[in-house]
Amino acid sequence: MSSSAASQPPAATPPDAAPPDGGRAHARADDASGPANDTTTVPTALCERSPRVPAEQLVAEMVPPPRFDAVRFGTYVPDPSQPSQTEAVELLRSFAAGLGGASATGEARGGLFRRRRRRAVAEGPRGVYLDGGYGVGKTHLLASLWHATPAPPERKAFGTFVELTHLVGALGFQQAVAALSGHRLLCIDEFELDDPGDTVLVSSLLGRLVEAGVALAATSNTLPGKLGEGRFAATDFMREIQGLSAHFRAARIDGQDFRHRGLPEAPAPHDDRTVVGTAHRTPGASLDAFPALLGHLATVHPSRYGAMCEGLSAVCLTGVTPVPDQSTALRLVVLADRLYDREVPVLASGEPFDRLFSEEMLNGGYRKKYFRAISRLTSLARDAGRLTGS
Repeated sequence: MSSSAASQPPAATPPDAAPPDGGRAHARADDASGPANDTTTVPTALCERSPRVPAEQLVAEMVPPPRFDAVRFGTYVPDPSQPSQTEAVELLRSFAAGLGGASATGEARGGLFRRRRRRAVAEGPRGVYLDGGYGVGKTHLLASLWHATPAPPERKAFGTFVELTHLVGALGFQQAVAALSGHRLLCIDEFELDDPGDTVLVSSLLGRLVEAGVALAATSNTLPGKLGEGRFAATDFMREIQGLSAHFRAARIDGQDFRHRGLPEAPAPHDDRTVVGTAHRTPGASLDAFPALLGHLATVHPSRYGAMCEGLSAVCLTGVTPVPDQSTALRLVVLADRLYDREVPVLASGEPFDRLFSEEMLNGGYRKKYFRAISRLTSLARDAGRLTGS
């Protein structure tokens, strides 16, 4: 399987990739400023985590992340000035209601990887594609569709594009097709193709699933007919790109970033003493030096970043600096997504998050990914205010 720069680790992950100090920030907890508290803990470090996810768990864990456990269409609040948001809700309600028929029930018995014969489905788009800027609630609506679809959890799947490509890599293409063909619905979040290999891989996978009667739903910041533009030689892969587009009915969602609508400016970074002291006072927090964390991310497949964040109550980072290159930046985007999914607040010192990415990056082909990361990290930085009493 070929994967994007954001999802391409070294061929083998060293078992002990962390530096001797685990990438921990150096400071004394008792020198740190912050609310008085005699109780201190030894924080963990993300740099010490290199999780392994067994292949048999991958499909079972394809459900909406914790942040979206309770979302429903009724909890989505459309902006009255953006009619496309209300239209998207109604489109997805109708789409979910239409998935109750027998043509894609996924009721076949015999285990996860048993091949199933499925009757042919009607021609035409078998999916819906939500396009729009970051922060307009696309993931909320995608998760609401998953919850509203009349099927048991084991017959519908929800995952990011990175997680989907990793599933194929872990199981093999044919086994991944067999594992997903019994599903009524496959939801794919953050659907942005970053290299030609992923384009061909996902186009082939979705084509097979559509033939099996699986309904598709996806979100992205790019219209499906424009996937890959500005990122690689799209002309050479136009046939595959057009094939992907044919699977979806596109719906545009306009609006402002809800994460910052009506909120004050992003909080300024803290000093190192505050960050370190807060990490030691907060049970379940992690503490890492930002440069060491960036290096560690290169040793862990991005599909495992979610597992790396499990159980954390907060992420504390010292010495935040602009990322040095695009590969590192794309890995950081994935980590920001997984932290946001799990509602893990981020307390940091150094540069503010809106200076993480260079002007060249923010004007390039991945700019919407970077703006999404800034938006989400800024939201998590606000959440971290409760840790310091600010």
